[in-house]
Amino acid sequence: MPEIEDHPLRYALVNELHARPFPALSLPCQAVYVAIKEPVEAANRDRAADRAHLVALVDRHGVSHPQPDATHYAATIGRHDLKWESHTEFVTYSAFSAGLGARAFDPADADVFPPDWLATMPGKRLAALSIRVEPLPDDPAGALARIDDWFVPESLACSWVLDEVAIIAGDFRIDPTGQMRFAVFVRPGTGPRRIGRIVQRLCEIETYRAMSMLGLGRARDLTARLNPLEPRLAALVAALNDDHTAAEATLHQLLDISAELESLATRHSFRFGATAAYEAIVNQRIEVLREARLEGRQTFGEFMRRRYDPAIRTVKSAERRLDQMGQRAARAGELLSTRVEVERSAQNQRLLESMDRRADLALRLQHTIEGLSVVAISYYAVSLATYVLLPLTEALHVEKTLLTAALVPVVMATAWLALRRIRRSMH
Repeated sequence: MPEIEDHPLRYALVNELHARPFPALSLPCQAVYVAIKEPVEAANRDRAADRAHLVALVDRHGVSHPQPDATHYAATIGRHDLKWESHTEFVTYSAFSAGLGARAFDPADADVFPPDWLATMPGKRLAALSIRVEPLPDDPAGALARIDDWFVPESLACSWVLDEVAIIAGDFRIDPTGQMRFAVFVRPGTGPRRIGRIVQRLCEIETYRAMSMLGLGRARDLTARLNPLEPRLAALVAALNDDHTAAEATLHQLLDISAELESLATRHSFRFGATAAYEAIVNQRIEVLREARLEGRQTFGEFMRRRYDPAIRTVKSAERRLDQMGQRAARAGELLSTRVEVERSAQNQRLLESMDRRADLALRLQHTIEGLSVVAISYYAVSLATYVLLPLTEALHVEKTLLTAALVPVVMATAWLALRRIRRSMH
């Protein structure tokens, strides 16, 4: 019995589900993370340059290269476990190492990514994190004391996560070395995979937050472009009922505005769509942490609602404004096109009426000419008939004048009947 044939993408799609497993981390440990994005849209990314940059790093440690078309890679470089992932718009590097230094968040911890190697990255640094993972003391107050010492209280977010298995903390500020710091205190006995999930989600929250907020700059630029367009569009819409304004001139101006709005929509649609997708990921990653309040401190979710959500609402507002202006311009164009068509129909109606009047005048003139033609034809016909019949009438002693007088009514009647018959046959 022949075997059923698999879809050519079946195994590739299943493998994608297992392509990015969570790291397994033991207490205590630390993680250094960096996300790099090229300053171009996703379709124009040079993925070969990203791979070459990764190869340049692993060659320093003499480890194997990734596959040519790989989207993820893991290796051990020195005392660090390296994890590399290629996403739609960016690449990420994660380095995990066991143990902790004596100094919290020591800049030397980030030396796993050498400065000269970072300087040649094919893109710009989008996110850089330093995560310190320690055992949770028996008294959480000890962890809180260190958290208060490490972070800025005004923007500190701190909470229990995963049913009070761990405490996470961070202030979402960039330190002088360019790193954003996070601390994780985990109860002893927690599984390595669970610790890895917490660290991975912190990295994802910051990365996708940064990616989603790229739309904020676009929204501000778009708002600056829409501000002068909106009053122009409003003025054109108000002029739709103005009979003194030429409809076709107004239509040309409206088409210019519509074309510019469509160009703006095309230019910003990808970034706004990506912002919405990344925002959903940020909220989902925070939700799965299952936060619980820790001694009245603000949670990560509360921090995002106060600091992050307004920026996203600004992006959505700009997107809605662009969409609404495009719809208004389209509706105004339809109304204006209808007005132009009505005016053209009225012009065509007046033109047809003028043509009817000219045709009526031409018909009357034709009838007048036909009457004159009867007279002219009769005149010449009477002359010819007189010449033809004159010899006969002279033999009968009939005068020429009497002959002419007798021929006139007969010839005119004949000519009139002949023209009438010709006209009737034509119609």
